[in-house]
Amino acid sequence: MGHEKLAYGGAGFLYGSSQPKQIFTPEEFTEEHQMIGQTAKRFLEKEVRPNNDAIENQDFRLVKELLLKAGNLGLLGHSIPEKYGGLGLDKISKGLVGESLGPAGGYGVAQSNHTCIATLPITYFGTQAQKEKYLPKLASGEFIGAYCLTEPNAGSDALSAQTTARLNEAGTHYALNGTKMFITNAAFSDTFIVYAKVNGTAFTAFIVEKDFPGLSLGAEEQKMGIKGSSTRAVILEDCEVPVENLLGEVGKGHVIALNVLNLGRFNLGSACTGAAKFGLELALGYVNQRSQFGKKIAEFTATQEKIANMAIRIFASESLQYRTAGYLEEALGGLYDSNDHGLIAKRMMEYAVECAVCKVYGSETLDFVADETLQLHGGYGFIKEYKVEQMYRDSRINRIFEGTNEINRLLIPSNFLKGAAKGIIPLRELVEKAVAEIKAPNNELSGILAREIEALNAIRRVFLLCAGSALQAFGTKLAEEQETLMRLADIAITLYASESAVLRAAKAVEENGEDFEQLKIKLAKALVNDALLEVEMIARKLLQNTETGEKMKKVSSVVSLELSRLQQEGGNETKRTIASHLLKTERYTC
Repeated sequence: MGHEKLAYGGAGFLYGSSQPKQIFTPEEFTEEHQMIGQTAKRFLEKEVRPNNDAIENQDFRLVKELLLKAGNLGLLGHSIPEKYGGLGLDKISKGLVGESLGPAGGYGVAQSNHTCIATLPITYFGTQAQKEKYLPKLASGEFIGAYCLTEPNAGSDALSAQTTARLNEAGTHYALNGTKMFITNAAFSDTFIVYAKVNGTAFTAFIVEKDFPGLSLGAEEQKMGIKGSSTRAVILEDCEVPVENLLGEVGKGHVIALNVLNLGRFNLGSACTGAAKFGLELALGYVNQRSQFGKKIAEFTATQEKIANMAIRIFASESLQYRTAGYLEEALGGLYDSNDHGLIAKRMMEYAVECAVCKVYGSETLDFVADETLQLHGGYGFIKEYKVEQMYRDSRINRIFEGTNEINRLLIPSNFLKGAAKGIIPLRELVEKAVAEIKAPNNELSGILAREIEALNAIRRVFLLCAGSALQAFGTKLAEEQETLMRLADIAITLYASESAVLRAAKAVEENGEDFEQLKIKLAKALVNDALLEVEMIARKLLQNTETGEKMKKVSSVVSLELSRLQQEGGNETKRTIASHLLKTERYTC
């Protein structure tokens, strides 16, 4: 991968800083990476976009034909080993394909679902016989896959599923009974990864084929967006599943379900980043053409701030996506042929926090871009003829997919605090160190991004201070204080996004020099300026509920001083410079 390994594992960014050489950035794409990305983009332009109206009208026959064409190009097999008909590519390639097809709306959802959560359970947890039977067909597009976890009474609490599986007297088949809801690709899928409780208790995964007796589908859901993807209920009534189609081990279905969702969250972040880039391009093209009050909309400084804010968030989203891709490749790169399911699950879980950030930050970046792009279009943005109308509708589901953003936010500090409770993370010592550093601030900063790197350290110290305050205030009941946990998550998300962008910019400067990388420097500086203000407000809200009286005022003041000392003037000019560059190119570049 060409970069040094981290001194710590997943979620380590919350208590330890990284160096630019320790992260993967988009500037390091190989020819192979660029080739798979270009293949996906050409497929989008040549095959998907010309058929958008038919796809939106739910021509699922066409969607399945397109998936087969994608399979012929290798776009369905990037995460399937070569010996099973795939390409066996790395997680950077996986991210690139996901990003390239992110603007594809419902079709993109269908393909992403197929290549990730509907296929990876077999790739990583299937027996050799299961892999030989299913993976070549899933890679080629002959078979399309679906993932069946959600139930009418089991959404975010997926493990409370009520679908049952009982072995028949002959020991040859399981009878599955239950209903799975909101199943993507249901209308045209050939395989379904279904989770059910053996004997009503042991949560277990199964590979179910569409023609197995007892499987039927509900009516197509009438959705607000992503209309080009099929969404139906999957109904199991004494559905006969051969014992050889049990996936993994009895009672270990959660190992597959939750760990594969980590990769699904990463995948979703990639798709959202690609869609956000497309949205920014729509905004740039429109404001350069539309005139009001005698001049182009693009000439108004309020417009320029909107453009810059979109680009800044996209830069951060892109940076954290490929940083995470690098981590996932380090963790999983050598495990395509492994049969050690325990090791695979451990490696998948390693970067669960980072994957949750990908999902939350990516989906909220896309929603922000979709909303601002529609606003810049004015009334025209509300009209179906303009592409942003569909983009706006399609974007909203991403904050619900793969675990709601609220669930993902709760996961971030919870994983960190579990590590502290087990003694893996020395939280008390980290808090003491953070407090000592706040009392003796480093104000002697030199270097082009020195202020930004110190700002990251300051945000990290504030996170640790807030985590320590929350734990002291609530103790073992902290898990019930969801508002506090979500504020800790928001600081963590801002830290990971900001650090990813700053380290990327610093790495580019080291490689190419300051003069060549002015845009990245400005993007990083503007992002950090906004992040310092955001974190201050989040931390002060949190401390209002963890501290009392004079101590609350004192600690809040300490946080404000720590973060405000690193604020920098000239924010408007920085953003206008960013906007000027983008308005000239009319596309996202950095």
